[in-house]
Amino acid sequence: MAKKQFKAESKRLLEMMINSIYTQKEIFLRELISNASDAIDKIYYKALTDDRLVFDKDSYYIKIAADKPNRTLTITDTGIGMTKEELENNLGVIAQSGSFAFKRENEAKDGHNIIGQFGVGFYSAFMVADTVTVISKALDSEEAYKWESKGADGYTIEPSAKDSVGTQIILKIKNNSEDNNYDEYLEEYRLRSIIKKYSDFIRYPIKMDVTTHMPKEGSDGKEFEEVTEEQTINSMVPIWRKNKNELTTEDYERFYFDKHYGFDKPLKHLHISADGAVVYRAILYIPEKTPFDYYTKEYEKGLELYSNGVLIMNKCADLLPDYFSFVKGMVDSEDLSLNISREMLQHDRQLQLIAKNIKNKIKSQLQSMLKDEREKYEQFYKSFGRQLKFGVYSDYGINKDELQDLLMFYSSKEKKLVTLDEYVSGMPENQKYIYYAAGDSYDRIEKLPQTEVVADKGFEILYFTDDIDEFAAKVLMKYKDKEFKSVSSGDLGIDSDAGDDPSGKEENANKELFEAMKDLLAGKVKAVKASKRLKSHPVCLSTEGEISIEMEKVLRAMPSGQDIEADKVLEINVNHEVFRSLQTAYEHDREKLSLYTHLLYNQALLIEGLPIQDPVAFTNDICKVMV
Repeated sequence: MAKKQFKAESKRLLEMMINSIYTQKEIFLRELISNASDAIDKIYYKALTDDRLVFDKDSYYIKIAADKPNRTLTITDTGIGMTKEELENNLGVIAQSGSFAFKRENEAKDGHNIIGQFGVGFYSAFMVADTVTVISKALDSEEAYKWESKGADGYTIEPSAKDSVGTQIILKIKNNSEDNNYDEYLEEYRLRSIIKKYSDFIRYPIKMDVTTHMPKEGSDGKEFEEVTEEQTINSMVPIWRKNKNELTTEDYERFYFDKHYGFDKPLKHLHISADGAVVYRAILYIPEKTPFDYYTKEYEKGLELYSNGVLIMNKCADLLPDYFSFVKGMVDSEDLSLNISREMLQHDRQLQLIAKNIKNKIKSQLQSMLKDEREKYEQFYKSFGRQLKFGVYSDYGINKDELQDLLMFYSSKEKKLVTLDEYVSGMPENQKYIYYAAGDSYDRIEKLPQTEVVADKGFEILYFTDDIDEFAAKVLMKYKDKEFKSVSSGDLGIDSDAGDDPSGKEENANKELFEAMKDLLAGKVKAVKASKRLKSHPVCLSTEGEISIEMEKVLRAMPSGQDIEADKVLEINVNHEVFRSLQTAYEHDREKLSLYTHLLYNQALLIEGLPIQDPVAFTNDICKVMV
């Protein structure tokens, strides 16, 4: 029997496919099962036009059998089989897809879709096998043939014996190497897990002989024996292909847990069946809790991607924008442009349309939750609101209009989370800005001296406690024509009360004192001035420019942000008794003025949660005041 050479690019092409195209060896089983499913589909197609054929779905299946002693793994199907010529053309020519040719010739419109496109999936078997043997008997043929190959050196074809129509692929599994454990592809549990992972929703039964332990007869449950029985491993009918009215919330939750999308219970699910310009099905989940690694570099976003029920990618990141990266679930489409290995997706218009549609569906679901299920939305927001704010800030703010109505912040007046729309709707006519205060916690912000004058005016203050909050506000700039304004900014845009000094006389009268204090602080502040915002507190810091004190803290915590500093202004309450002590010290005791100035500056730093540069000097200054 003469060995034949492959008609394609020979050894180098086959080696490239085995070593480069597929990133995971376990993929071989997915490819062979998909080919087997295609073979059964071909009989189904023929039955549509051939009255002699009756397609009884119960008669068609795929069988996986491992033989450890002989190191063989056999994949058997009851599909259409192959003639000698088809074995020659489909397996003897690398990258010629018999399924793709069949698909082009039989454009049935019935929902069955043949998977194979490129004709290379079969050769993935050589990643785990030294020898691949194919025994096949074609429909309407009396003869069976055996195709056999040990790799790129070539193949043989000879007559063989086979009673039934279909194909049997026998893999002689490689011996273990230093880098690879090939034994795993002979283990029952491993084969089952690969089938469940990639081929769980193949529409035909995938059967295996499964070993279980059953109570031995007459042992009263005290002794067990091994029992081997044939079981169907795959689910076959995916949940996303069922009608929504057939499914319950429990069904969706069970799918969430079965797919290991999370350990929590999902807050919401979306079941999408799109049949317009873009055709796909999807089940998406909004989780209840933040995954432990969500805000780390290790977290991978993405949805499971299926093509005709076959898992193509575990995490397709292109289907989700970063700001919706918390969404879990899957997408199945019949019209995807796959690359040669079916592991990655070619970036085409179909994928972009699906991604855009999914983004809009998620946004719509969140808006609906916010409107109709406020408590549930707030629960979601506490887990993932930070990610929405990152979405506003990232990519130069191109998504701000998309996300701004989904944002919430804690309100000083309502004592709960409010939306920007709710804040602006409740603003008095004389309020010019959306006021906010930034800090580590609600309690700490509430005690900030800078909030006094805004609160006294009856204006609502939004509390920013996330490190991203103020950056997001800077990107938004305004909401419904109302600008954001920090309570620590230089100009609050609030008319002064009688207790303040609107004419600036107090400022001018004490100009020399304030200049002396600024000089004593040696460049630590940009200015010292009379405050128009303080009521009961003696001192505070305000800022000029785009960088606030809270932004300085965040940026300084970054590896590249050590030199970033806000332009600070030390504000003094001229109606406080402390100011009288400053005036007296300026007139009679410059050493005491220095002591008071540094104490007030360090006090202002502590109020802001900023570090004191010299804690020892600060404690010594306190002692000097006490003696």
